[in-house]
Amino acid sequence: MLIKRLLLAFILLAVVFVAGISGYMLIEGWPLLDSLYMTVITIASVGYMEVHPLSPHGRIFTIFLIIIGMGILLFGISTFTAFLVEGELSEILRRRKMNKQISDLKGHYIVCGIGGIGRHIIDELFNTGRPFVAIDRNEEICKELSEKGILFIKGDTTSSAVLKAANAEHAKGLFCALPHDAENLLVILTAKGINPGLKIVAKAEEDESEDKMRKAGADGVVLPEFIGGLRMASEMIRPEAVTFLDKMLKSRDETFRVEDILVSDHSVFAGKTLKTSGILERKGLTVVAVKKGDQYIFNPTKEEKLEIGDSLILIGETKDIREIKKLAG
Repeated sequence: MLIKRLLLAFILLAVVFVAGISGYMLIEGWPLLDSLYMTVITIASVGYMEVHPLSPHGRIFTIFLIIIGMGILLFGISTFTAFLVEGELSEILRRRKMNKQISDLKGHYIVCGIGGIGRHIIDELFNTGRPFVAIDRNEEICKELSEKGILFIKGDTTSSAVLKAANAEHAKGLFCALPHDAENLLVILTAKGINPGLKIVAKAEEDESEDKMRKAGADGVVLPEFIGGLRMASEMIRPEAVTFLDKMLKSRDETFRVEDILVSDHSVFAGKTLKTSGILERKGLTVVAVKKGDQYIFNPTKEEKLEIGDSLILIGETKDIREIKKLAG
């Protein structure tokens, strides 16, 4: 609102200047420079004498120029002061800095829709040290994200312009956590059009939406009601296992997670066994399984050989897992 008022003040002030210059040139026949000078000292009320004697018509014109010009000038000054005091200038500068940070991101994640599920997603990304950008159209949610220092874009997630502003071209993955399946489906189609290689995980409320989302390009689809039902059943029939996972995920002192690590062609682990790789010697890391092709080898032995393209499934503290990922990558 203040920005619009400030723009209006500049436009009105420019109109007054043009009118003042034109008036002195037409009424008094003065040259451009003299007319400009007289207009400036009249509106500013600095008290300098006229550059040339004024005719009666010129004096009447000057009276109106002073009244109108001073009113608009005061309006502009008060608006600009409010602009500074109310923090809109600092907000613009902060937003510009944030946009620069977002444009510099590579291999980050985009979270679309910061509702109940979206909040848990950004908490997990934050706790595990992964770069991400949040997108939501709600003013209060964006304010909350700003106060937490989280990179965000305020806007319609289904818009290609908004996804491009979140640097979707260079993103690694995108979460669709909007409230309606139709919106998530549209986000999938839009995001894939911007970055065909983008990995997308979407939320679906209806069972029939899963197939549609996968056909649209989603790599994974999560049904909260299905997951919730399984969780309630697990809480009843395997309570200790559920308690263990809860403590692992919700611990405030240390962040332990189940992670997967790909053994790439330039990995230091390629061609080595688990024993010679040194992974098993690291405190706090447990190798749960090794994925070879489409098969999982659970609880692998120390002599299990790691080949290019294998994936390690580990349980450990995130900072230790990040160190392993650097070696594996």
